[in-house]
Amino acid sequence: MCATCGCSKGAKVTIEGDHEHAGAHEHAGAHEHAGAHEHSLAHEHTDDHEHSHAHEHSHAHEHSHAHEHTDEDGRVYSHTHGAPDRGPAELAVLEARLLEKNDRLADRNRAWLAGREVLALNLMSSPGAGKTTLLVRALSELGLPASVIEGDQASSLDADRIRETGAPVLQINTGTGCHLEADMIATALERLRPAFGSVLFIENVGNLVCPSLFDLGEAVRVVLFSVTEGADKPIKYPHMFRRADVVLLTKIDLLPHVDFDERAALSALRAARPDVTVVRVSARTGEGMPELLSWLRDRHAALHPT
Repeated sequence: MCATCGCSKGAKVTIEGDHEHAGAHEHAGAHEHAGAHEHSLAHEHTDDHEHSHAHEHSHAHEHSHAHEHTDEDGRVYSHTHGAPDRGPAELAVLEARLLEKNDRLADRNRAWLAGREVLALNLMSSPGAGKTTLLVRALSELGLPASVIEGDQASSLDADRIRETGAPVLQINTGTGCHLEADMIATALERLRPAFGSVLFIENVGNLVCPSLFDLGEAVRVVLFSVTEGADKPIKYPHMFRRADVVLLTKIDLLPHVDFDERAALSALRAARPDVTVVRVSARTGEGMPELLSWLRDRHAALHPT
C-alpha cells in the first residue's frame, strides 16, 4: 500500500502474461539480480511483532488493536480492530518502513542493471504530458538497442503503440495503484531481460505525486512537463521536480495556441532544482529531438568507457 494515498491496498497488479495478484506484490529479498536469479519467496514481516495472523489483544476491555502484516504476496498492510484510524505519527512510521523495503529492492535492480550495462530511465509526468508519444519517436530515432516497461492502471494501449516500433515491451497494470514500485520492476526485468548494453525506458503511471517517492533502480529520473499544463506545476509539486535529473518541456509546438508562460515555468523549475537539465521538445514536429537523443547517447556512452 502507498502510505501517502493508500492507493495500492487491495490492488490487483498484473504483469503481461501473468496471473492477477491481489495486492501489489512486494517480494522482499526475492529478486536478487546480481548474478543468477534465485528466488526466495519467504515473506518479510516489517511490523514490530511476529505472528501467524494470530492477533494480540490488549487486556483492556475494548480489545482494540492495530497491527500490520503481509498478504500472500508479501505486501505490507495494516488494519485496526475496534480502534480509530492510525494517527499521523503511525502513518509516517509505516511509510518509512514501506519505502525502506522498496529502496532495498531498488538497489538490487540497480546492481543488476549496472552489471549488464543497461541505462535505465524512469519517465514520470502527469497524465497526458506525452510520455508514450515521445517514446515512440525516440525508439525510432535513437539508434541503440532499447526496451520498455510500460506502467498504467489498466489496458495495454500504450504498450501496443510501443510494440509497433519493434522494441521489446512489457506491460504492468497497477489496478488502483498510482505508481510503479521496485518489486514490480524486479519481476519485469526477469521476463523482459533487457539486452546487454541497451537502454531501458520505464514509463511510470501518470501522476506527479507518488512516483517521485519510489526508487525503481533507475539511473536517470526524467520528468515531462507539458506546455498544456500550468506553469506553476514545479511550485505545486516540488518533490517531483526536485528529484528530476532532466526535465523535458514537451509539446512546444502548441506554444502559439496555449496560454503558457514559459519564462515563469522555467523560473519555477529552477527554484525547485537549480541544476536540472532542461530540454525543449516536440515529439510531433521533432523540434528538440536531436538534442534529447544526443544527451541520451552521451549518458549511454558513459556506461561503456573505451
